[in-house]
Amino acid sequence: MTRPRLSAFSVLTFSALVILTGCFGPPAPAPTSTTAAPTTTAAPTTNAAAPTTTASPTAATSPPVAPPSTAAAPTSSAPASPQPPEEPAQPGLPEQVAPLTIYYVAVDDNGVSGPLIGCGDSLVATTTAPVRFTDQVRPSIETLLANKSRDVGLSGLVNVLYQSNLSYTGGELTGSTITIYLAGQFMLGGVCDIPRAKAQLEYTAMAAAGATSAQVFVNGRPIDEVLSLK
Repeated sequence: MTRPRLSAFSVLTFSALVILTGCFGPPAPAPTSTTAAPTTTAAPTTNAAAPTTTASPTAATSPPVAPPSTAAAPTSSAPASPQPPEEPAQPGLPEQVAPLTIYYVAVDDNGVSGPLIGCGDSLVATTTAPVRFTDQVRPSIETLLANKSRDVGLSGLVNVLYQSNLSYTGGELTGSTITIYLAGQFMLGGVCDIPRAKAQLEYTAMAAAGATSAQVFVNGRPIDEVLSLK
């Protein structure tokens, strides 16, 4: 068998490869990265809260508004009724104690005992026991209206207002005229009681106020209108 023959150059080349391999060893593997891939930094956030829009007031925060009425309010062409004043008829008077003067009717007296009124009657002044007052008009009218007896004792005088349901609500003195305001209803016994009732109220008011004329309103209407038979 014939062995291959190596040339001197072949031997040298092989020897050189062995030496190089022994000095440097096998080729190093490809380097791997030990550094973690950089992470994406989150976008900065702001600590300030986003501005909020203030809600405009709604109907819930304000009282409901009633829809306008389509019906027109009724109007009246009648003049407003006079109202009684809140002040007394004679303001600023000092307190005093004195009898009150109350007027009653002498039927068929024909003006002998007092002023002639109505159906041939007379109006006669009577006095009460002393009363304490500052405004004499109120207690005088209230005393007259509070008397629920037709006959005034044994005097023969008559009170035609005894059945009426009236109350004094106010009065005012303007110059020499006293105006009184009443509320309620008259209950009279006949046609001749109309001038009698009016005279009793007017003369009692004039005596209390020191006036020379009187006006009487009942429920805001003049007494002549209230007692009219028309």
